[in-house]
Amino acid sequence: MKLYCLLAAVGFACLSAAAVWMGGLNQDEGWYLYAANLVAEGKLPYRDFFFTQGPVMPMAYSVFDWVWKSWGLLGARVFTLSIGTFGMLLAAVLARRLAPDGRRGVAALVTLFLLGSNLYHIYFVTIPKTYALASLFVTAGFVFLCWTNNGRRRNVVLWSVASGVSLALAAGTRISLGAILAVVGVHLLVSAMRRQADPDSRIRLVGFALGGLCTLGLVYGPFLVSDSARDGFMAAQAFHAARSGFDFTWFVGSLSRLVRWYLPLFVVIGLGIAGLAVGERRAEVDGMAWVVLCAFLAVFAVQMMAPFPYEDYQVPIMGLLAVFAAVVFAAQPRSGELLLVLGMTWALSFGSPLLEKWSTNGQDRFWSLKKGKYELAQLRDVSRRIEALDPGGKELFTQDIYLAVETNRRVPRGFEMGPFAVMSDADIVRAINETECPVAALSGYCFAIDMPSGMERPIGDQVRYWELLKKKYTLADREDAFGQNATPLLILKRK
Repeated sequence: MKLYCLLAAVGFACLSAAAVWMGGLNQDEGWYLYAANLVAEGKLPYRDFFFTQGPVMPMAYSVFDWVWKSWGLLGARVFTLSIGTFGMLLAAVLARRLAPDGRRGVAALVTLFLLGSNLYHIYFVTIPKTYALASLFVTAGFVFLCWTNNGRRRNVVLWSVASGVSLALAAGTRISLGAILAVVGVHLLVSAMRRQADPDSRIRLVGFALGGLCTLGLVYGPFLVSDSARDGFMAAQAFHAARSGFDFTWFVGSLSRLVRWYLPLFVVIGLGIAGLAVGERRAEVDGMAWVVLCAFLAVFAVQMMAPFPYEDYQVPIMGLLAVFAAVVFAAQPRSGELLLVLGMTWALSFGSPLLEKWSTNGQDRFWSLKKGKYELAQLRDVSRRIEALDPGGKELFTQDIYLAVETNRRVPRGFEMGPFAVMSDADIVRAINETECPVAALSGYCFAIDMPSGMERPIGDQVRYWELLKKKYTLADREDAFGQNATPLLILKRK
C-alpha cells in the first residue's frame, strides 16, 4: 500500500507540473482573476461589473490577489492547484469513510488514482476557474455530513451545519451546484421521517437547513436587496438563458468527450456495478454512497441541459463520481486491483490529446506546427514586451484579460469579461473613441464574439472597429499563434 501511495504522489507531481507550466491558456483564467482584483478594490460583482457565475470565487480569491500581482498567472495556477489538491484529498477521505471495513484504504487510493492521475482533471483544477473551489466545497459538504454519524449530539449539530454551509458555498460558486442542496435535503427529510431508525436525523436535517439557508442568504442576499446589484444579477441569469435551446449533436459530443477524458473512472464504475450485481453485495455499500451518486446525477443533468454543455462543466462533481466508483469497486476484492486502476489512469494521461495540443498548433499538411514556447511562457514574454512599450503602465486596451492580469493593468470599463463581455455596437465604439490606453493588445478574439448569443459578430462591424483603432494606434509588435487556440496578436502603440 505504501508503494502505491508513493507512485500516486510521483505521478501527481509530474502531471501537476505539466498542467501548471505546459497547460494551454484559457480566456476564463483572465476574467476570473480580474474579477477578484476588482473585488479587492472594493467593487462588487453584478453591481459594479458584469459577472455570470456566483459571487463566492471572486470574493474568496480577492484575499489572495497579491499572489498573481506578484507572480502572474503562474502564481494563480499554483494557488488554484493547491485548492484542487485539497478537494481531491477530501474525496479520498469521503471514499474511505463510505467503503466497507477492511477495504477503506483501497477505496481511498482508487479515488486518488482516478482524480490525481488524470491529466484532464488536474488541468481543470489548476487553471483559475470556478472548478477547484467548487469541487472543494462539494466534497467537504459530504465529508462533514458523514462526520455527523459519530454518536455525539454536539458534533451532529456542528457538522450538519458545516455541511449545509459548504454545499451552499458551492452553489454560491457555481449556481448549478445548488441541485446538490436539494438532493441532500430530500435525503435528510426522508431520514427524519423515519426517525426510529436514527434518533439524530431531525437534528441533522435542521442543522443542514439552517447552515444552507443562512449561507445562501449571506451569499446572494446583499445582491438581491440592492436594486443595482439585483439588476446585474438578473442580467447574468438572462445571459445564460439567452443561449437557449437544445442541440443533440452538442449533447452527444460532450458526453462522448467526458467519457474519453475520464475513461478509467467509467471502467471502474462498470467493474464495481458488475461485481455488486454478480456477487449480490449491494448491502455492503454505504447508503450515503448512493446519495453521492444521486447528487452527481442531479447536477450532471442540469448542466447537460445547457445549449452548449461543455464537458469541463462536470469537473467540480467528478470527485463525487470517483468516490462512488471507488466505493462500489472496493466492495468486491480483486487481484491486482490497484495496479489495474493506476495503470489505466497513467496510460490515459500519457496518451492524452492534451499533451499534443499543448505542444503543437495542429498540422500543416505533412508537418506538425510545433510551438516555439508553451502558452504560459509566451504570455509572460508578451507581457514583458508590453511593459517595455509602456513602463509602469496602468491600463491596457485588450479583450485577452489574462494579458491584463499578467501585466497588472486595468482594461476599459465593460471589457471585464474579455471576449465574453456583453457590449452593444455603441458600447464598443464608445470604448474605442474614449480610451486613453497607451498600448492595445488585440488577438483574434477581439470583437469577434457577439454575446450573449455566442455567434460571430458581423465581419463588417469588426472591420469598422479596427478602422477606428487605426486612427489612434500604430502597429508596434506582432505575435503569431498567441494564446488560446493560437490566433495572431497585434500589439499597438498609441500615436
